[in-house]
Amino acid sequence: MSPQRAPYGTWTSPITAESITKGANSITEILVDSVTSEIYHLESRPSEKGRNVVVHTSTDTDVVGQNWNVRTMVQEYGGAPATVHDGILYFSNLTDGRVYRVSVKGGEPEAITPADKPYRYSSLTAHPSSPHLLVSILEDHTNPLPAEVQTTLVTINTTTKSVSTLVKGADFYGTPRFSPDGKKISWTQWYHPDMPWEGGMVYVADVTVQGDALSVSNTKHVAGEKVNVAAGYATWASDNTLIFINDVSGYMNPWRYDYASGKAKAIFATPVDEDFGFPMWVLNFFPYAILDGAGKTGLFTAIKEGRYVFYTVDLEGCIAPTLIPSPFAVIESLVTVDKKTGLVAFSGQKTTEKTSIVQCSLSDLRDGNFKVLKAPKKDSDSKDKLPTDIISEPQPMTLKVGSNEEPLHVVYYPPFNPAYEGSSIDGEKPPCVVNVHGGPTALTTQGLNWGKQYFTSRGWAWYVHFHLSGSLTQNMTFRLDVNYGGSSGYGREYISRLASSWGLVDVADCINSASILSSAPHFLIDPKRAVIRGGSAGGFTVLASLSIAELVGKSNGFFAAATSLYGVSDLEKLSEFTHKFESRYLDKLVGGTIAEVPEIYKQRSPVFHADKIVTPLLILQGEIDMVVPKDQAETIYKSIKERGGVVEYKLYPGEGHGWRQEANMRDAYERELGFYERVLGLKN
Repeated sequence: MSPQRAPYGTWTSPITAESITKGANSITEILVDSVTSEIYHLESRPSEKGRNVVVHTSTDTDVVGQNWNVRTMVQEYGGAPATVHDGILYFSNLTDGRVYRVSVKGGEPEAITPADKPYRYSSLTAHPSSPHLLVSILEDHTNPLPAEVQTTLVTINTTTKSVSTLVKGADFYGTPRFSPDGKKISWTQWYHPDMPWEGGMVYVADVTVQGDALSVSNTKHVAGEKVNVAAGYATWASDNTLIFINDVSGYMNPWRYDYASGKAKAIFATPVDEDFGFPMWVLNFFPYAILDGAGKTGLFTAIKEGRYVFYTVDLEGCIAPTLIPSPFAVIESLVTVDKKTGLVAFSGQKTTEKTSIVQCSLSDLRDGNFKVLKAPKKDSDSKDKLPTDIISEPQPMTLKVGSNEEPLHVVYYPPFNPAYEGSSIDGEKPPCVVNVHGGPTALTTQGLNWGKQYFTSRGWAWYVHFHLSGSLTQNMTFRLDVNYGGSSGYGREYISRLASSWGLVDVADCINSASILSSAPHFLIDPKRAVIRGGSAGGFTVLASLSIAELVGKSNGFFAAATSLYGVSDLEKLSEFTHKFESRYLDKLVGGTIAEVPEIYKQRSPVFHADKIVTPLLILQGEIDMVVPKDQAETIYKSIKERGGVVEYKLYPGEGHGWRQEANMRDAYERELGFYERVLGLKN
């Protein structure tokens, strides 16, 4: 059948909300047993109300039963809830917050931490020679107020089932790691108001095992500085050599620390202007793996022009890294499998394929040979088959804005469906979704996302702001993602563009990008049918674009419709009630505390300017969201509703900061598309 023509936004698509959410399990983390080299992965299952389960990767067998949810809420975003050592799985159970152990061969998990304690655990790691002793991050919520929550490093004695403090004093801790001989330990710590990517500091100490207890001594500060320099992601290449990431050059580059001399130095003789790491929003992030027992070679991921890439790095230093081509746009959870054979594993995602778990050696990687341990779910396994020939590929480009022609980087997804060859309306330009990522210090990646294809296959353009270089042919029409100023992956200076300017720089970038692309010489989208959507911090940018855009000389009514997914509307309430990890984040983003600059908090809070919102707005919110409580959504909804504005609100019971349940994920897709179709008159 020859392609047909129909108005943009009305195309019929085989991609349904059900087909992209049914059984849409995601791989969140890869675990390796350091003794047996067996690989496991953590899988999130929306069909099971979002529970996480540890799976033995090669046999695709669950290690824990349906009554267990392997997940932690440390720092609210969690990560690193489990470890496997010599055939024993240790994990945090979300329901009660306790740590359990169970044989990977089966059995009933046994609790190894006290009951009836408001504790949360993360980053479990077993001592190499005394594995009954685990080190963990402990977050104590005895007093639930963010300022009173206590975070420490603790020892969990799995024999006596007791917990004792190992390191304390900092506001936050991350990534504890033992040296191979167990005689040393490293960790990252930071203090309010810094986030880890602003002032993370790496420490090391000697470790002593005395009976059933661990103690540390001779603690040394390795790198990092409050406010100015971020260091982190430390692990041991050998008994005396520590590798870590340091952004003192302005970019996150690898460094090494010699324990004997107490000296740290950059591995690269000349800094590389790429980030070999990323902001530690969740505690399972780790950007590299050690390839050999001698600790001479590392495999690193970095962000290059918006894509994840591989580099091999000589850890003894002073030579440039070697770029290794790969087909993956996103590379995460990179782990060492076996130092004797140089095997690593990672989760890899292509622009046309969902995430796989991949194993390879360095020589395999160089030859492009990847052993897929767990492939993406085949289209034939789905009730509604998803054709790969319908995928819209990401297309990056760079725009110039302002008198200084600062770069504004975006990635476009063209409306694409092989059943259509364009619009039946002469000269029609497509409606466009402007997507704003969360964080706000995050990065929108270029891996396959069926949610984007849900729109582009119906004749929508989609775009994301992106900090990269590139070009774009002018006869294409697109969907656009937005990595606005403040996004990660492009050095500290780019992240710092948002300092004191949240609600200004991000709003200007979103409106400017849509305005430029609807004008000469591009003429890519219909400016009267541009809609904006975003979640969390991205939701704040959405609401700010509708209510305070005038602060940057823009129109509050620029967008034709908008969707805020669990978006921030009241900065004062956010600073007062949000969780500990982000409770001082606004000091940097707004330019001071609420006591110091109360007028700025009110000026930038959309809830106080809801009377200026003229754009039809859809608000989607989780009932038990502790990052952005539902009161923020309901307050702005009532304000718009009471004055007769166009606003719709949906509260999802049992959901927190984002959707984990299959039915709610499906409803959110259908509700958002339906809202745009009604507002823009695309469907009768």
